[in-house]
Amino acid sequence: MTRCVRVPKREGESVRSALFSEGLLDLGARIRADGDCLLIPVTCDSYQGYEVVEADMAVQEQRPTDYRDVADVPEELKEHLPSSFDVVGDVAMIKLPEELKPYAGEIGEALLKVNRSLRIVFEDHGVKGDFRIRELERIAGTGTSETVHKEFGVRLYTDPSRVYFNPRLSSERARIANLVQDGETVIDMFGGVAPFGTVMCHLAKPEVVYSIDLNPEAEHFARMNAERNHIGNLRPMTGDSSVLVHTLPMADRIIMNLPQIADRFLPVALSRLNHGGTVHMYKIIEREEFPGFLEGLVEAAARDGHSISVSHSELKTYSPTMSVYSLDVLKHRCRSRRGPQVP
Repeated sequence: MTRCVRVPKREGESVRSALFSEGLLDLGARIRADGDCLLIPVTCDSYQGYEVVEADMAVQEQRPTDYRDVADVPEELKEHLPSSFDVVGDVAMIKLPEELKPYAGEIGEALLKVNRSLRIVFEDHGVKGDFRIRELERIAGTGTSETVHKEFGVRLYTDPSRVYFNPRLSSERARIANLVQDGETVIDMFGGVAPFGTVMCHLAKPEVVYSIDLNPEAEHFARMNAERNHIGNLRPMTGDSSVLVHTLPMADRIIMNLPQIADRFLPVALSRLNHGGTVHMYKIIEREEFPGFLEGLVEAAARDGHSISVSHSELKTYSPTMSVYSLDVLKHRCRSRRGPQVP
């Protein structure tokens, strides 16, 4: 018997793609139909609230599934091959240590060989500048870096060499969309190509979602995503969000996906948030510093006259000592100077 998630057919491809990107798809068994749903084999115990079942599944044709097994590099260097890489649509991006750079082409070809859905592979030289754009160098495959990424029933048009896009936040985007109440006003202060807004408008019924980014290219792709997913309540904008937010209606929900420095903008966000509203903020920080960081957020908000409570989860490891955290900051009606406790 194989553990599977039971997914409506209309959501099957986006869920399969998300599971693959997160390394949770069981590649040893075939996906099969079950009435109006698909049974997708997984290696996890649960996923996004979908029903988990045990089922008899046909064995998938065995072929190499790990590029490290077929990469043509010297044996003594194989231990340095990265265990993970990013996939956006049919584009793969991989960071290589210095000793593997002479074999970049061989590594790219290995990735294409074991991942048939990929069209092109780039070496990722890191995120650069205020626009958070990746510096990419093609090492295998054909075409450009412009692509279409599918998740949770939407098609996200993007180009990681021109705009910021993080494929690893697909589950987080769906989680927040499922929290949105009908008629909410939402502001995404660092929206990129508007993946949060696009998924949110597809899965929920907000009144309007304002998606702001400094990069004019982001607005171009955000408008494309709204149009091609038939969304009429997404409003892409270009500019400094700390300024533009003051020109917008008060929000019920604000998203701040700028994990290096998002906390610097929390005072602005709280000033534009209705009582009972939530700021969804992300932070990269040393794990041992995180408890003090939470206390500091509550204390700083209280000094500004805001009563908040913070719930959080650890999204992923960023380095041996650092993690990326997701924080939900709830703004209460302030009845006293005494702030609530951090859970």
